[in-house]
Amino acid sequence: MSLRKRIKQILDLLCQEYPEAGTMLEFNSIFELLVAVILSAQTTDTQVNRVTAHLFSRYNTARDIADLDLAELEELIKAVGLYKNKAKNIQAMSKKLIEEYGGEVPAELDELIKLPGVGRKTANVVLAVGFGLPGLGVDTHVKRVANRLGLVHTQNADKVEKELKALIPQEMWSKSHHLLIWHGRRVCKARTPQCGQCVLDPLCPKIEYESARA
Repeated sequence: MSLRKRIKQILDLLCQEYPEAGTMLEFNSIFELLVAVILSAQTTDTQVNRVTAHLFSRYNTARDIADLDLAELEELIKAVGLYKNKAKNIQAMSKKLIEEYGGEVPAELDELIKLPGVGRKTANVVLAVGFGLPGLGVDTHVKRVANRLGLVHTQNADKVEKELKALIPQEMWSKSHHLLIWHGRRVCKARTPQCGQCVLDPLCPKIEYESARA
């Protein structure tokens, strides 16, 4: 079976398993989404939502964040991991949006990754979830599941993104991102994958997992 046929089977099965797969982050604007995705690094979506509910009730525009005292911003988001670095990046990102983009979030990947604290994963998520444009963000779950399934053979996130985009039809990029994340969180876990409960078990060579156990 070709790799393209395998990945189609995999995505079809995951669509059946997780018909509701989508972002768990809560937001009311593309700017709020951008901030939430930056905050989500090494932090659960549930915790991010707790933090942003309070943050966005008071400050929810680029101008708000740019004018905020950095110490206050740190205090507002200190419940997330790496909060000092994230606060610095979010404020710098907000100032750059005001100075160069009229306070609006750009809808182009090349422009998004120019913003402080915004890498390709964050940019792809904002494009796909915020703008409804093609995007396939690669986080630790996507990278782990794709490697275990033998869809890619690299730990480099940029290479994983490039290879998955070459295999998956563009109209499925965003959905695939969510499906792989949902599966990684619920079944194909980092340390204790639930292979016996996995709908993909017959299609999975368990490459990374088996080599890690050897």
